[in-house]
Amino acid sequence: MKLIKGDNLIKMKDITEGSIDLTVTSPPYDNLRTYNNQKVFTFDDFKILATELFRVTKPGGVVVWVVGDATINGSETGTSFKQALYFKEVGFNIHDTMIYRKSNYVPLTHNRYEQEFEYMFIFSKGKPKTFNPIKELCKHAGSSTWGKSKYYKDSSGKLTETIKQEISKDKIHGNVFEYKTGSQTETSDFKHPAMFTEQLANDHIITWSNEYDIILDPFMGSGTTGVACKQLNRDFIGIELDEKYFKIAENRIKQAVRQDELFSSKEIQDKIYKQMELS
Repeated sequence: MKLIKGDNLIKMKDITEGSIDLTVTSPPYDNLRTYNNQKVFTFDDFKILATELFRVTKPGGVVVWVVGDATINGSETGTSFKQALYFKEVGFNIHDTMIYRKSNYVPLTHNRYEQEFEYMFIFSKGKPKTFNPIKELCKHAGSSTWGKSKYYKDSSGKLTETIKQEISKDKIHGNVFEYKTGSQTETSDFKHPAMFTEQLANDHIITWSNEYDIILDPFMGSGTTGVACKQLNRDFIGIELDEKYFKIAENRIKQAVRQDELFSSKEIQDKIYKQMELS
């Protein structure tokens, strides 16, 4: 674990080229929140950071970029899309556009539908070298595939019916992930104005990396990505400009317990399946 206090635009230059397996981060965007009077993160700053992220990412590495847009003068800014397209300009693939849905979003009074999600852009440097997908139970597990039978001609010209398959126990999760956020899920001892849930970091770290890989968060904040890395036995580099949040992150990561001290990955998966079957 390496925690760095300072400006990520400067500190990133000290990271070795092609050394990072995965980045999981959420930048400050459109000045939606004030972070203890930190400097404004401009689009020019973003372009420098995006270029540095491409430099430090290994071939096959991934960047998970959690971001949303402000509404200014009645229009959404589109900053998230501008950033996504710039990541492509510097060399990344837009591997997937995922949705982070907040199941306990705060209702507002306005003339539009409630804002209940942010984007989770998945950028890859070439083809992702790792994909350990989160899975969910199939609703019709054990039954046969349905629909009309189909027929095809085999090599001898004989008309043969396709064999229906048994539906498997599980399937790859869809690209909309739903989490509870805020005080219902995070301890009040670690307050930060824009914490994403630990489960979000956990799911992406499991999906796009393996044990002992190096994970980066250039906007470390309160250390959520670092906590998940410690629990999942990954190495971590975190950069944070604000001294208050740096200390919070440092304390959280020190206190984090490795997940394998509680139960193995297989036991976790079996526990999830059992809970789903009972619900």
